[in-house]
Amino acid sequence: MSISEEVTSHLPYLRRFARAATGSQKSGDAYVASVLEAILADPTILPEDRHPRLGLYRTFLKIVNSIKWNDHGSADTPPGLDAVQRNLGVLAPRARQAFLLVAVEEFPPREAAQVLDVDDAELERLIDEAGREIARQLATDVVIIEDEPLIALDLERLVTSLGHRVVKIARTERQAIEAVERARPGLILADIQLADGSSGLDAVNEILRTFSVPVIFVTAYPQRLLTGTRPEPTFLITKPFHAENVKAVISQALFFDVRDRPGQRSLAMA
Repeated sequence: MSISEEVTSHLPYLRRFARAATGSQKSGDAYVASVLEAILADPTILPEDRHPRLGLYRTFLKIVNSIKWNDHGSADTPPGLDAVQRNLGVLAPRARQAFLLVAVEEFPPREAAQVLDVDDAELERLIDEAGREIARQLATDVVIIEDEPLIALDLERLVTSLGHRVVKIARTERQAIEAVERARPGLILADIQLADGSSGLDAVNEILRTFSVPVIFVTAYPQRLLTGTRPEPTFLITKPFHAENVKAVISQALFFDVRDRPGQRSLAMA
């Protein structure tokens, strides 16, 4: 497989990471575009003795971390950076990135340290720092939209283990809309294909027309949502999921929602 083919295969996941790290599809995609431009200008960014995925994420973080986060924008500030600065005001960017690399992108700690260009001890310190900050988030009510009982029970267990309360497990689009109208939850976890052939995607879009709430999509086919066509979900969990992945994404979604909840028009987009 050529380098270009390998890079292409990792782009949907780099874009997912970029959106989670920045809290915005717009700014995340802008940084990913900068990564591709940098590789075109200097292909040695992806050394032959390393997996291209490491080089992609490492280059992305070098570009992101070259920005002075306490600035308030400038003539050469990338699009969307003002929103990034605002949303990352509480959690230090490096701690956030370390947490995402290990818990969401599932890099082994040694590789995550290489991506961040830190040693193992510093990586552990950054992850601990992020975990302490995220743990301060307030508990909230959650609606789960999922038609498979075992998956729904797994999600409920993970959600409650974080101190949140599941107020409804909805199996159809109509149940989901009615549950949100009644409970007004602080978070929604939504599958895409539901029991009666209805769509979790349609349910969420209908909900977001009148109610602003963070949404995490849970799907076995992330490539169907990570297409590069707007709008896209900011927060996404891939089936089969890992417990730490789910916990991390829930914390991330609530973190961005607490810091800055914009009007949501569809798909819980930033």
